Amino acid sequence: MNIREAIKARHSVRQYKDMPIAEDAKEKLEEMIRQCNEEGSLHMQLICDDPECFDTFLAHYGKFKNANHYIAIVGPKDLTDLEEKSGYYGEKVVLYAQQLGLNTCWVAGTYRKGKCKATLSTGEKIVCVISIGYGETDGVKHRSKSLNKICQVPEEDMPAWFRNGVVAALMAPTAINQQKFRITLEGDKAVITAGKGPMTKIDLGIVKYNFEAASGHKCK
Repeated sequence: MNIREAIKARHSVRQYKDMPIAEDAKEKLEEMIRQCNEEGSLHMQLICDDPECFDTFLAHYGKFKNANHYIAIVGPKDLTDLEEKSGYYGEKVVLYAQQLGLNTCWVAGTYRKGKCKATLSTGEKIVCVISIGYGETDGVKHRSKSLNKICQVPEEDMPAWFRNGVVAALMAPTAINQQKFRITLEGDKAVITAGKGPMTKIDLGIVKYNFEAASGHKCK
């Protein structure tokens, strides 16, 4: 499965099989997390076999089941663009997990932050978590806006790489599926901006990673 196939195949999954993550997959995930932490100055951590983090009313209401493994997105409070970087590098790990045969779900509020087993160094905070495991299903495709709702560049004027990126951006998970972002083309450079709303800076990072991974072009 290449990265564009992973973007297309990846959907939010909340119900998991009650089984551990295979050791080989766990080792590969931890190495990817290590690389992302180094590149993004983050402190993301894979936490396994912890049923307490999702033992909340909201998690049960949100239909989480056997969410015993998760990735804690942790970083320095004073890090510039902490939320955007959390989204960007978290999505990089999420899509790698998809390629390893694992399912995921971004989670901002339906977990118990006080029970999260992540280790925090001085000056760090938990931004959000990502549940991970072997899903009972592969999830379902979310409803999406049309291209012209998030991008004013006429489709016939889009370079192939840019269109690939826009399509992948529309497949990105966003908080309550709000898709509050805009994509423009300035010369030969894509520019992605966030709208106003909850978690939009995290969403911006997620969307940027999807765009870059599918298009092969960096964006602003």
